[in-house]
Amino acid sequence: MNTKSQLKSDHCMIPVLKSPKDYQVFRISPQDTNRLAIVFDSTIADNSLTVCVEIFDPGGRTPTHRHHFAVEMFFILKGEGLAVCDGKDIPLHAGDSLLVRPTGIHEIRNIGDSRLYALCFMVPNEDFSELIRRGAAEQLDAEDLIVLQGMNN
Repeated sequence: MNTKSQLKSDHCMIPVLKSPKDYQVFRISPQDTNRLAIVFDSTIADNSLTVCVEIFDPGGRTPTHRHHFAVEMFFILKGEGLAVCDGKDIPLHAGDSLLVRPTGIHEIRNIGDSRLYALCFMVPNEDFSELIRRGAAEQLDAEDLIVLQGMNN
């Protein structure tokens, strides 16, 4: 058990709090069928990670790609998806988590009739947030805010 003296630090680390209305949203390429809402990235966290919410329109998908060093994790918030990882099809539903190791060739597809929402973590950043920020600025709409702020709020 920690005591107050054990928890004392030489400096104060002020946490960063954000809400969905603070998220910056981008579409990497104009033809993309998914948007990325940056929750935290290396510019905010002062560390090599990216956390975003990936929002897929019905029929939307990521391009097939790989990361050379980064581990990427998806947590499905809402919707129905399919991950294709190194040629294997993996169904995704709300509450599922998917970990993609470095060099794994993968894509995520929305196979449902409504939007697919996935919380995405990438460590290290591997220029992911920089790629996102070079895209076209977008906005979260009313449906996005309902999902991200909680169904009953």
